[in-house]
Amino acid sequence: MSQKTKVNYRSEDGQEIEITPLVEKVLTAEEQAKLTPDIVIQSLKDGNTRFLNNNLTARDHNAQVRMATNGQYPKAVILSCLDSRIPVEDVFDKGIGDLFVARVAGNFINEDILGSMEFGCKVAGSKLIMILGHEHCGAVKAAVDNVKLGNITAMLSKIRPVVEKLQDYKGDKTSANEEFVHMVCEHNVKKAITDIREKSSILKEMEDSGEIKIVGGVYDMDTGKVDFI
Repeated sequence: MSQKTKVNYRSEDGQEIEITPLVEKVLTAEEQAKLTPDIVIQSLKDGNTRFLNNNLTARDHNAQVRMATNGQYPKAVILSCLDSRIPVEDVFDKGIGDLFVARVAGNFINEDILGSMEFGCKVAGSKLIMILGHEHCGAVKAAVDNVKLGNITAMLSKIRPVVEKLQDYKGDKTSANEEFVHMVCEHNVKKAITDIREKSSILKEMEDSGEIKIVGGVYDMDTGKVDFI
């Protein structure tokens, strides 16, 4: 049973508002096993709609922390950019224990992230992998402009192949061209999906057998909407 405790919050104009948080029972292994990749995808889409409507679920995080102490059975693994303007759990209206979230500037795949995804799906039972890119991505723009700076250079080398693949584009191929930056962003998400399938036999086999799905999305910084790829 969900337990409800009234909590007082102070609004931006200084008024005190009473909210009754919804304390969701943390997913059990049995409940997780009944999920399908398509159910999880729809759950993310529904959560993003609530985010767009400023209708996030009120949660008692202290209670959720205690409920999750003895185990975790998240629904999905999401690879997001480092960008601080994308609060992944809020974007999909999810709480503690719902998502594995990995972050790296430019949301590209490397060995450590692949291992984390394999743990999340093969060991911990998640049903979905999502690569979440976003508009106006600084890492993508830096890769487009071929920025050279310390360890950032090596990091951007993971995104540069996408830029080079789009050299037939007829317009301005610099970060000043939002259309080109958007193209690189989308293709970078698709490349990450391809990299997962090519570099992880574990995840490829799980996808082929229908245990998981691997999908992509692009977060619109102007609206908060996630367009699924």
